Order: sequence, then C-alpha cells, then structure tokens
Amino acid sequence: MKRMMPVIISVVMFFAISGSAFAHCEIPCGIYDDPMRIEMIREHITTIEKSMKMIQHLQGDEHHNANQLIRWVVNKENHADKLQHIVSQYFMTQRISLDAEKYMEKISLLHHMLVFAMKCKQTTDLDNVQNLRKIVDQFESLYFGKEEKKNDGK
Repeated sequence: MKRMMPVIISVVMFFAISGSAFAHCEIPCGIYDDPMRIEMIREHITTIEKSMKMIQHLQGDEHHNANQLIRWVVNKENHADKLQHIVSQYFMTQRISLDAEKYMEKISLLHHMLVFAMKCKQTTDLDNVQNLRKIVDQFESLYFGKEEKKNDGK
C-alpha cells in the first residue's frame, strides 16, 4: 500500500490541476472577451442543432449505426454542457454584478438559456434550439446595448 500512495497522490494532483485549467479565472484576471463568449454560445447552439438533426436522421434509418447515434447524442449533450458553463461560470459568476443595470432582465435571460440548453439535452426538439438563438440575441442586445453592438460590427 505504501508503494501505491505516491501513485495515488500523483493521479489526484493531476486531476485537481487539469480540472482547473479549463475554467476561466476568478482571481479576477481582468481578461474578458464578452463578444467572443457570445459567439462561442452561438457555435455550441449550431453544433447542438446539427447533432439533433443527425440523431433524427440516424433514428429514421432502419439499419442505423448505434455507435454513431450514441456519439451524436453525447456530442449534443457535451455542447449543451459547455454552453451552460459559459452562461453560469462566465456571465452569471463573473460578468453580471449584483448592482448591474437591468440585473434582473440579464439574469432572467441567462436562466432561460440554461433551461433551454437543458431541454436540448433531453430532446431532439429543434424548437429548443430556435428558442436558445432568440434568447442569445435578446441577451446580446441587452448586455451590449444597441449602439455598442452596431459599433462592434455585430
């Protein structure tokens, strides 16, 4: 058992360090790219949509490849998780301060994104994807304001 202890400690340390490498810092670092995060959310939505369409296509095929079907389901859920992480960890935790202007509206839209991402994980209903897109557009307009959005080229 004594020989295994350094190996166990090394493995635990590896996972403890590597898990934190994927998160945006909370120290605060001051390095934020809000428009990029919005675009990342949109990319995740597009990937979720493609995954849903592939799942529907594969389910309709009498001789579908079960492995491919499972891979598309996992892909859909992973991208929904990543979207939820950006919404909760980046925007809700770090970018929307408690005294922010229009705080309740921003938090409400972010919560709606979380819920529709969850619904995307649970189903292949493309209406959930469309709802997500609408909510992201609403949040972007509220968060950046109309003038800033135009000046930013978006």
